[in-house]
Amino acid sequence: MGKTKLFYSFITRTGYKGNAPKYFNNGDFEWVKTIENQSEEIKKELLDFLTKDKELWPYFDKNIVSKKNSWKTIPFAAWNVKFRKNQKEAPKTTKLLRSIPNLVSASFNLLDADSDILPHFGDTDGIMRCHLGLIIPGSLPEVGFEVNGEKKSWKEGAVLIFCDAHQHRAWNHSKKERYILLFDVIRPEFASQKNTICAKVLASLFLQSLGAKIPALHKSPKLFQMTLYQFAIVGARISVPVRNLVSSIFVR
Repeated sequence: MGKTKLFYSFITRTGYKGNAPKYFNNGDFEWVKTIENQSEEIKKELLDFLTKDKELWPYFDKNIVSKKNSWKTIPFAAWNVKFRKNQKEAPKTTKLLRSIPNLVSASFNLLDADSDILPHFGDTDGIMRCHLGLIIPGSLPEVGFEVNGEKKSWKEGAVLIFCDAHQHRAWNHSKKERYILLFDVIRPEFASQKNTICAKVLASLFLQSLGAKIPALHKSPKLFQMTLYQFAIVGARISVPVRNLVSSIFVR
């Protein structure tokens, strides 16, 4: 029996039509309670970051938010790329994240007051995207999250797990900022494909970012785009281990 075909938004641009659940059951994963039980320690390290005036990175896709630079992150890992300087600043959070099997991405995430993350499809159905509520300024209908029409509220100290491939959106219509710890975990049935998933998503993100700078790329022939995509996948496979090795040497 062959491998289940994974969805990648760069390849299938008409949206996700797979059968992954919208939300996953927290009780199926032992690590959920570990993270929730240490949520106050994680929140403390977030607040330490903010008091040090650490720079948050705006999400590169300006079309996905209702207000410019309203969605920002402090990354610890992104599709297997390690951000060791940030990890060093949050040692307890980093240690907890490393205890989660097949975790590939993690970041503190800010959503500004009176802001929306607009409806969009994620990069792949090969992951479970997880949100740990840290500073949540309200609940539905003022502040919330929606996956394929099903709305939920974040709760401080609680993990929410969903399939990022489904169309989803988020909003914060309160007057205060919302903070979560976002992290991505490879779905258990795809664990053997972890490196391939990360390389393909990194390649997609690279080309999305390039397309934002060179709009003509989006109008180029599909064959040309897919050729660039294949080269970018190879580049990700080679560059990520090298980058992580170099950072492990120079960031102590």
